[in-house]
Amino acid sequence: MARPLRIEYPGAFYHVTSRGNERKRVFQSTRDREKYLSYLESAHERYGAVIHAYCLMGNHYHLLLETPRGNLSQILHHINGAYTTYFNIKRKRSGHLFQGRFKGILVDKDAYCKELSRYVHLNPVRAGIVKTPLEYPWSSYRYFAGQDRKPQWLTTALVLGEFGGEGRKGFRNYREYVERGKTKEPENPLKNVIASTFLGGEEFVNRIKIEHLGKKKIDRRNIQAAKTILRGPSPDAIEKPLIKEMGREHPLFKKSCVYLSYEHSGLSLGEIGRYFGMQRSAVSQLSRRFKETIEKDKNIREILRKIEEGLLNVAT
Repeated sequence: MARPLRIEYPGAFYHVTSRGNERKRVFQSTRDREKYLSYLESAHERYGAVIHAYCLMGNHYHLLLETPRGNLSQILHHINGAYTTYFNIKRKRSGHLFQGRFKGILVDKDAYCKELSRYVHLNPVRAGIVKTPLEYPWSSYRYFAGQDRKPQWLTTALVLGEFGGEGRKGFRNYREYVERGKTKEPENPLKNVIASTFLGGEEFVNRIKIEHLGKKKIDRRNIQAAKTILRGPSPDAIEKPLIKEMGREHPLFKKSCVYLSYEHSGLSLGEIGRYFGMQRSAVSQLSRRFKETIEKDKNIREILRKIEEGLLNVAT
């Protein structure tokens, strides 16, 4: 399974879901669901997780959560790890409960929080379990509808702020909003997710790239989302400034092209190899050995530094 691109920073807002291994049920009883909710509470208390909405289905769950401390992985390690331990002990089993890594979509909350909350709360209706979300006891909907007092670890202020606040007006308007989605199903907002990572417009994605990914060392070759979002300069774009600086006849021209493509293009070894007419293993070996040449040759090091600065400025 391809590794996900994890983008974590203080104040990040996510839609998170995790599915049972082999799509098997992860919630089999009322006690299971109550225990899982207790881990949401402890995630809030220990790690500062801000829980905006939730829905516990049979073989998966949905969360809308915010991370003031920029620690999504720590939060989900606690929630999924603690629940798996509980589940395995209770049922005398061992091994993974959830299927692979959790899926965390980074969301532009100002644009999508209310749509996502409706999507999360209508899950049981879409699944045919209930006719109305108020009938389903294992989501946060009843707190948004003003039917119960919300627990301390759940916040409804962000979403209900779009509907008039945490009071009768906000409860009524939010219920009407969700009911409209039940009778005339709106488009799934998650269809707009970019590279399995972002839910937001071009301005949002570019801001995240600049502020939180620009200087972060990311394996673009092995993380598909990074390869899509953080597309680097093409080998052709790398060749052009090298031709200007050293010329095609320079004995280190091709090696420089291959090395810079390996470091900055985000392409796989196979893609780089096809462009330069080389085997995958040869690309890796050449790049590794060329690093030693760069360390010893001040002139080539200066040429590559100058070109790298120009390429990266254009890429970002």
